[in-house]
Amino acid sequence: MIGIFDSGSGGLTVLKALRQAFPHRDFLYFGDHARAPYGSRDAKEVAAFTQQAIEFLLDQGCRLIVIACNTAAAVALRPLQQGWLLRHAPQARVLGVHVPLVETITGQDWAIKTPASTPPHRKSRSIAIFATPRTVASRAFVLEISQRAPEITVFQQACPGLADAIEAHRPDADIQSLVDGYVAGLIAQKGAAAIDSAALACTHYPFAIDQFRKALPRTVEIFTQPHMVATALEGYLARHPEMDISGSGHLRLLTSGDPKKLNGLASRLPPDLRQFTHQNLPEISA
Repeated sequence: MIGIFDSGSGGLTVLKALRQAFPHRDFLYFGDHARAPYGSRDAKEVAAFTQQAIEFLLDQGCRLIVIACNTAAAVALRPLQQGWLLRHAPQARVLGVHVPLVETITGQDWAIKTPASTPPHRKSRSIAIFATPRTVASRAFVLEISQRAPEITVFQQACPGLADAIEAHRPDADIQSLVDGYVAGLIAQKGAAAIDSAALACTHYPFAIDQFRKALPRTVEIFTQPHMVATALEGYLARHPEMDISGSGHLRLLTSGDPKKLNGLASRLPPDLRQFTHQNLPEISA
């Protein structure tokens, strides 16, 4: 069984793509809606909540887990992989949603942490990262991109409140107003000509891709993560057949919040991605 973890409903965009790519795999999705949003929390809280969610999914029988929250992955993935996971679940694997995006932008495999001797041809010479305040503060994308492709200029734009507004299923006009403000702020600082691509580095943001398309110059290429993650997971399972666990296409959706309050955003998803069950997690002090 493959576990998918997100702070809320954004990871459902990733789950949808994974279900399309792997219709016969079993998936368990856990959304920590009760403690969302993670993007405005401090790093210590995010790390503690993420580790607790990973422990829960492992206890449920997930040997392969995708952290489908950029904030959680940016803050907690490496510490989990290099510390806790090695000690407590060495046979399991935890992957981060931000990894395929970095690979796509740089043209470099995640395992390679130095620039290519002959840099691959890239259309993007500069990229705007739109993300939560905590993801921006982590500088994960800046660091991971710059060490693999230092010739790419990375601009970051924090989008406070955007994931919350999407999660709350606010009207499209409200979302457009927020996106317009973030894009205008970045362009005012850097200039429209300085940006040739943009990455929506929060899994909630694909729900607002139409608003980003309207706000950004038409020449800007927009990267989103869901299908990148599905393609990357196909490659990962081909390289690691021992982790390729067949199933029957079973799906469970769990939330730490109130399932009745998730209907708004879920209405934009297929019916099989709307049926959540409540799951308590013990309170922890970060």
